[in-house]
Amino acid sequence: MAATTGAQSVFRNKMARYYGYFTIGFIVVATIMLLLEIFAGLPTQFIGWIFMLLTLALYATIGILSRTKAIDEYYVAGRNVPAVFNGMATGADWMSAASFISMAGTLYLIGYDGLAYIMGWTGGYVLLALLFAPYLRKFGQYTIPDFVGARFGGNTARVVAAICAIIVSLTYVTAQVVGVGLIMQRFVGVDYRLGIIIGLSGVLVCSFLGGMKAVTWTQVAQYIILIIAYLIPVTALSMSLTGFPIPQLSYGQALSNITRLEAEQKISVTTESPVVPGKFVTTGYIPPFNEGMSNAPGVTAVRQLNTALGTNFTPPTTQTIPDAKRPELGDWRSTPWNFLALMACLMLGTAGLPHILIRFYTVPSVRESRLSVGWSLFFIFLLYFTAPAYAAFSRWNILQNVVGQEIMALPEWTANWGRQGLIAIRDFSTINGVAVGSEPSWVKNLVTAGSLTITDTNGNGVIDLGPFAKDGDNPATAGEIAGTAVTEASLDGVLQFNEFGSPTGPAIDGDLVVLSTPDIAGLPYTIGALVAAGGLAAALSTADGLLVVIASAIAHDIYFKVVNPKASLNTRMWLGKTMIVVAAAVAALLALPRLALIAQMVAWAFSMATATFFPIVLLGIFWSRANGPGAIAGMIGGLATTIFYMAMNYWNPAFNVLGITHLGSGIFGLPVAIILCIVVSLLTPAPSREIQELVTHLRNPVTDDEVMAKYGSGDSITAH
Repeated sequence: MAATTGAQSVFRNKMARYYGYFTIGFIVVATIMLLLEIFAGLPTQFIGWIFMLLTLALYATIGILSRTKAIDEYYVAGRNVPAVFNGMATGADWMSAASFISMAGTLYLIGYDGLAYIMGWTGGYVLLALLFAPYLRKFGQYTIPDFVGARFGGNTARVVAAICAIIVSLTYVTAQVVGVGLIMQRFVGVDYRLGIIIGLSGVLVCSFLGGMKAVTWTQVAQYIILIIAYLIPVTALSMSLTGFPIPQLSYGQALSNITRLEAEQKISVTTESPVVPGKFVTTGYIPPFNEGMSNAPGVTAVRQLNTALGTNFTPPTTQTIPDAKRPELGDWRSTPWNFLALMACLMLGTAGLPHILIRFYTVPSVRESRLSVGWSLFFIFLLYFTAPAYAAFSRWNILQNVVGQEIMALPEWTANWGRQGLIAIRDFSTINGVAVGSEPSWVKNLVTAGSLTITDTNGNGVIDLGPFAKDGDNPATAGEIAGTAVTEASLDGVLQFNEFGSPTGPAIDGDLVVLSTPDIAGLPYTIGALVAAGGLAAALSTADGLLVVIASAIAHDIYFKVVNPKASLNTRMWLGKTMIVVAAAVAALLALPRLALIAQMVAWAFSMATATFFPIVLLGIFWSRANGPGAIAGMIGGLATTIFYMAMNYWNPAFNVLGITHLGSGIFGLPVAIILCIVVSLLTPAPSREIQELVTHLRNPVTDDEVMAKYGSGDSITAH
């Protein structure tokens, strides 16, 4: 035992030295690039390519050096990853494109309500440490369906769990692929679709050659890159706006200035309820429960699908509905129930995600599994504590330096992102003289919605604007445009807050906030490329882990455990590698139309994990009477309920309970899964004595290897 501990200590020190050299080298390279840009005029596109190629080459190198044919290393990294490095790998695995790119953007858009993501995603790790991590490490298998198959005694439960793992992970990995495409499009200048292919190539080299071993050590490097890239721009922005370089501590000043600017620009408005005299409602960034319920994401998704695939689907009519539980206020605000439901789904989903749960198979012992959760929380804290400040400082800067400015005097970065087709300045003065038929996408969307008509009265082939005119109840006109969208404010050549958005809506795309922050702060392009490298690291690190889960669900849990238990090691390895490529290709196809914000897609994955894996793993560990039929009924019922509510509310917000949106749909699938598992288990025979002994061993302080010695390793454990 002492020799093993000493060997682990030597290995930990060696890896700490290697990654220390790597961190210093990365900072030196970034500094050299910055100096070359400032003093030698290095072309910006060249800088973007260097950062992308260097980081992808680094990940590929780690993948090649970590290549393995040992099944234990391929699935669980040889179970010898020290806690601190497993914490970094888990943090990178966890802090996906949703955390790095989309979380601050979500907070930028909806303010207080976005804190549900912060509290839910961090709180989930507390549940992991208390409820799951040590027990799963005692069990010591390869996958979560391994646990389900052994604990619930049969291949049917294993296959159902494998299918659930594929659905959850595929939804999650699609969001990461969207992030990869966005980053490559902006900072390398390639088409969104080509960017997806280039980025996924780096993922495949790591996952294909070395499985979990390569993925783990790649993720440690990716964490170092992403945390450096995340902290630098917001620190510079804080210094620029407040003169204080710690944004987390000057966050309050940012909120105060946002409140002041919103009041000055009539963005934050306090109005009396038309229903209940004396009741006042304030809208704006700071007030809570202000998001409202709308099917606007679904409408946008259909339009993006039509653009990406050339289809001609008719989007649903946009609906924004009153609060289901507080109609007496006469407002459009969401309820606290939606906030709480989303937070609960993110928290419970965190504790139920297969690609996070398997990380606790990779450490040497139960003690190390607990320590790795603590390290994970620390490494995640560094980013999550910063995200609200990121959003607030970006919003403050935009309100102060962009909104209210003349269109022709806007900062150059708005034009740069506009040329990428990612930002639209929605003031009609910008289309004066534009050829008919070549209008920007935001104009075409207004025409499609029926709120704008364009008539080339003089037949010269271009749009000619004229003075604003309003005739009674008729739609307003301004030369050759007319409709309810035409107002004096939309023609004054001055940017209003609701005129600064994406081509598909009046709000800026939340996925762009972090990526555009270096531009907003006026930083050199090298910092923007560094942020892009960090975002790419976040997306790829999570994609790595998710692809391994999908591949192992098919190759290990379904093919080897059910279809062909006599399959050779070589056959299993090659099937796993093939499935990684297939899963990446499917995710790329699903990412092409960008059907939702990254954070939104990730929330769907968490809701599905909340309703499937969390209740089944929880009951499997703490209730020995739970059996296979109960687990199967619970997983299927929970998943079906969640997807049904999710789909119905996404397209029709009038379909809701307590004002809860599709993002928190797992809160309905969770009780269904628990009730079905308990009821069906009680109505069917109890598990075998051997399985109940397994539960007893999992829950008692036995030595780390006792469960594996008694019930077998990942390859030898059998369904009872």
